[in-house]
Amino acid sequence: MSVSRNKKISEEIKKIVSHIMMFEIKDPRVSKLASVTHVDVTNDLRFATIYISVFDPNHNMETHIDGLNSAKGFIRKEIGKKLKLHYTPEPIFKQDHSVEHGMHINEILGSLDIKHDEPEVDVDAESSEDTVDEEE
Repeated sequence: MSVSRNKKISEEIKKIVSHIMMFEIKDPRVSKLASVTHVDVTNDLRFATIYISVFDPNHNMETHIDGLNSAKGFIRKEIGKKLKLHYTPEPIFKQDHSVEHGMHINEILGSLDIKHDEPEVDVDAESSEDTVDEEE
């Protein structure tokens, strides 16, 4: 199977699951401030690993994943309706740590004391070169 087809299917699953999380799941464990960051589909289209990130600091990620796992059958059925594939991929929900990792890297970079000043120019050195030229 071509990589571009896999990529297109992954993007479509991402759109479908994002829409389902926002508008169709009524479970209070599933936060409206969650998003699908990316989807990895196996080459045989049997499984789709869906990475989720929640932007609500008061929301527990484990309960969000539990809510999505309880709606897994509904989500798979909706994916199957909209994609019309021979096999409907089994969704596997995982927490995406890339946002937290990026924030951690940003904190580390912010804590460094790096000065971005222009290099200092020695004014005395420039004026002595001028006087040497004038003497000749």
